[in-house]
Amino acid sequence: MDIINNLLAYGWWVAVVLIVVGFVVLVKGADFLVDGSSAIAKRFGISDLVIGLTVVAFGTSMPEFVVNMVSVAEGSTDLAITNILGSNIINTLVILGLTALVYPVASQKRSRDFDIPMSIIAGVLVLIFVTVQLPFGETEKGIGRMGGIILLLLFVYFLYNMFRHTKEHPEEGQGDNVQSTKEIPVRRAIALILGGLVGLVVGGELIVKSAVDLATRMGVSEAVVGLTIVALGTSLPELATSVIAAFKHNSDIALGNVIGSNIFNVFFVLGTSATLRPLPAYEGIELDACVAALGSIIVWMAVKTNHEREIQRWAGGLLLLVYIAYLTYRLMTL
Repeated sequence: MDIINNLLAYGWWVAVVLIVVGFVVLVKGADFLVDGSSAIAKRFGISDLVIGLTVVAFGTSMPEFVVNMVSVAEGSTDLAITNILGSNIINTLVILGLTALVYPVASQKRSRDFDIPMSIIAGVLVLIFVTVQLPFGETEKGIGRMGGIILLLLFVYFLYNMFRHTKEHPEEGQGDNVQSTKEIPVRRAIALILGGLVGLVVGGELIVKSAVDLATRMGVSEAVVGLTIVALGTSLPELATSVIAAFKHNSDIALGNVIGSNIFNVFFVLGTSATLRPLPAYEGIELDACVAALGSIIVWMAVKTNHEREIQRWAGGLLLLVYIAYLTYRLMTL
């Protein structure tokens, strides 16, 4: 969009303003899309449970998805990877850490036995892809098209397992994943969908173009901006939802939301991005991938080492300390 480039010419402060505006437009666009799509799905007789497992679940990862699609289209591949790694790091270390400090985060058996291990696998796979040149005709380290296809296949398996588990244990699906869908007239639902799509595209363009411009002005890499500003912005919906739930002593929904978002981000968003355009490794990516995987490992150990099977306050503090140490080191080594 030429108008964005023209505005950015006025200075770095315009880039900051446009990033903030972009996040607001992006998040509202995702909300409109979820509301409209859920209402249409309800009209076709689809249950709230299925809507929660599909439309709502995809909607929470839509900000990361749109930012990645715009980044891939613009050729900003570093931003595409760091947006996902940074979001997952913030989701696990910051969001779960803060939530657990407010109120211990409970876990369900499925999360302990399947979802959290899958999020660990996601982090380890990314680490393997960016440190080992795979024998699939890849010319450099990074997440190539074959790596993207592998991630997408694992995403299909995750969806299959999720639906099968929900069908076999319907009583467990009455909590985290169910969203009561409001009755909305068809015309309004369609308007929400169209408005949401426009908001997502405009918000994504504002964020990516402004983030690249800000990185250039600051003399830092796109990777650093992606790991901090962009990743934090796309994680704001999960942060607000989880912390508010903790204050209401309903923090059990936080773990499912965060781990589910991490899995969607790597398997679906990163998988789609790499399939469309190979994502080469950047300097420091090994550390970022390690920390992303480490966060899930700490969470898994935290819920496995106490009788309550929850992330207790000490574990929340540990998660935050790991993030502070990681961010400090990352910024000191620019």
